[in-house]
Amino acid sequence: MKEDLIQKTAQAVFRSKKVVAFTGAGISVESGIPDFRGAGGLWEKFDPAEYATIEAFHANPQKVWTMLMEMGNLLESSKPNPAHTALAQLEKMGHVRSVITQNIDHLHQDAGNTRVIEYHGSHKRLVCLTCGQQYAKEEVNLDALPPLCRCKGVLKPTVIFFGEPIPTGAHLQAMEEARDCEVMLVIGTSAVVSPACDIPVLAKRAGAAIVEVNLEETQLTRYVSDWILQGSASQILQSVLDGVAGLRKT
Repeated sequence: MKEDLIQKTAQAVFRSKKVVAFTGAGISVESGIPDFRGAGGLWEKFDPAEYATIEAFHANPQKVWTMLMEMGNLLESSKPNPAHTALAQLEKMGHVRSVITQNIDHLHQDAGNTRVIEYHGSHKRLVCLTCGQQYAKEEVNLDALPPLCRCKGVLKPTVIFFGEPIPTGAHLQAMEEARDCEVMLVIGTSAVVSPACDIPVLAKRAGAAIVEVNLEETQLTRYVSDWILQGSASQILQSVLDGVAGLRKT
C-alpha cells in the first residue's frame, strides 16, 4: 500500500512543474536537530516564556543570547539529510519550484535548493532592532553578548520570536506559492502553528493535491491532505525521487 502511494506521489510530482514543499521541524530531526517542543528539545532546557518571546529579548538580550548561542552551535554543526537533498534534486529536475520552511536551520539552502522562503526567519542573519540593518552572522563578533550594530543598537537573529509578526515579504511569497502550486508536499509538520497552518489549506482551496509526509497522522491527515506517507522523511522522499527519475527515463 505504501509503495503504491509513493508511486502515486512520484507520478503527481513528475506531471507537475509547480510542486511546492512546505516543511517543518520533522524534516531536520534526522540531521540531529530535535524538535524544540519535543523530548530533548530546546524548550526542555530553556523556558520559552523566559527566552523565546520578543519581550524577554528586549528585557534582557544578554540572557537570551546565551540560549541563542547554544542553539546556533547545534544548528551550525548539522548537515542536510537525504530528505533535504531529495528536494534539491527535484528542484534541479524542474519539478520542485520552491520550499516554504518553518525551520531556521538553513539546511534546504545547504542541500542546494535555490528558492527557499524562510517563513520564521534564519539563524544565519542578524538584524539591528534600532536601525534595521542586517548582517550575515559570520560578519558579527559574538565574543561579547549581546552583539551590537555599528549604530550601537542590539542585534538579534532574524528568527521570529513569540510575539513578533511573520515578515511581510515571506508571508506574501508563501501565500502566492500556495495559491499557484499543483502539488504541495507537506513534510515534517503538523501545521498547527498560526499563521503557517493556513498555507496547506490555501493550496488545497486553490486546487492543489496535498501530500503529507509525517511519522504520524495529524489534523492535516483528516481535514486537508489527499493522502499521507507515514515514515521517515529521508526514506520516503528518496523513494519519491527514485520514482520520478524512473518516470523521466520512460
